[in-house]
Amino acid sequence: LAMYMVGVAVCGLVYSLKMYFTSPAMLKQAMKDVGVKLGKIGKTLKEIERKTFHLCGLLVPMIFALLLEAGYSKRFCSGICWYLTISGWTLDVARLNVRFVSDNFPLNPILREKEKTQLSGACYFSLGCTLAITLFPPAVAMTSILFLVLGDMSAAIIGRSFGGDVVVVKLGREGKKSVEGSMAMFITCCALGFTVFSTVHLREYPVFIGAAVATITELYEPFGLNDNLTIPLLSSLALTWGFARVHNCERENLVTGPLMWYNNH
Repeated sequence: LAMYMVGVAVCGLVYSLKMYFTSPAMLKQAMKDVGVKLGKIGKTLKEIERKTFHLCGLLVPMIFALLLEAGYSKRFCSGICWYLTISGWTLDVARLNVRFVSDNFPLNPILREKEKTQLSGACYFSLGCTLAITLFPPAVAMTSILFLVLGDMSAAIIGRSFGGDVVVVKLGREGKKSVEGSMAMFITCCALGFTVFSTVHLREYPVFIGAAVATITELYEPFGLNDNLTIPLLSSLALTWGFARVHNCERENLVTGPLMWYNNH
């Protein structure tokens, strides 16, 4: 599992570097070549810029897995996460209330317009990841973070690029989400879940449930909460429930199932 997380993170970081060193003109041409309409190219490129930075979030499950593999306890990892989360929230609150911090905040170029006057998505991302790592089995927490980073990224980019081209119906609480984006997220989450739990019998059932919950959460943002917080929590809950339901049908017993991976730590 640790090597899988390393592989995913490395691929994500390589993609980030490629995007960073590719000129805007080349990116625009690439958008045209894959069929993105001219009127959508500007917004798509902006979304790619934002979501490419979000790929740094793949470092969270990678480092978590490597620390567990090295023998560190889940409690130790959780403590590090809480320290970083509290520090991040403190810095973001300072950004909103201290002019000097606001003017020199390094993430200003990629903040959404609404985030300039409220807590950024990074705060909710760190809190969501920290709660998932603290409350759920490690393999489940790591998978839910992959759902958030890669699933949400695929929904945003595909939605911006092709949303409304095939299916004109709009979804979500404000009617701004697309069927194309939601399908991209669901397929991405399923693919991730199937590969993470490739050795688990009947994995398709909990993975399908977890992917569906992650997609619906991104779509409707239940309770009005930021989906960076709710996706890892609700998808972790769904995966945990799903694996608990099917464990009696597994070829191996519960002790070797995914809910108990790294349990000795």
